[in-house]
Amino acid sequence: MERVTGIGGVFFRAADPEALAAWYEANLGITGPANGRLPWLQDAGYTAFSPFPADTEYFGREQQTMLNFRVHDLDAMLAQLRAAGAAVEDGVVEESFGRFGYAADPEGNRFELWQLLDG
Repeated sequence: MERVTGIGGVFFRAADPEALAAWYEANLGITGPANGRLPWLQDAGYTAFSPFPADTEYFGREQQTMLNFRVHDLDAMLAQLRAAGAAVEDGVVEESFGRFGYAADPEGNRFELWQLLDG
């Protein structure tokens, strides 16, 4: 059976696409055509694909989707985002498969940061 080999892109609406693309590049290091760069080349690793119930509150506000970004050092990334003035939620969620933190971009889109645990 043929299958996909990974996520080829993430596309979403924004009130100011250029400004939001610049924010993602400056704060999370994500580049792409929206900010005149080559597409972001991500590290190899796991990608979760998980439908949620229609009434979930996990994503925040009235979002239909939530992005999850893998990071090497969750604490450092959360500190970096706080220093840049981003809306970062307090606390870190510890699970058997990783640590999770949450923040929002300047347009209020909540996203998740995932540090995979070794071993």
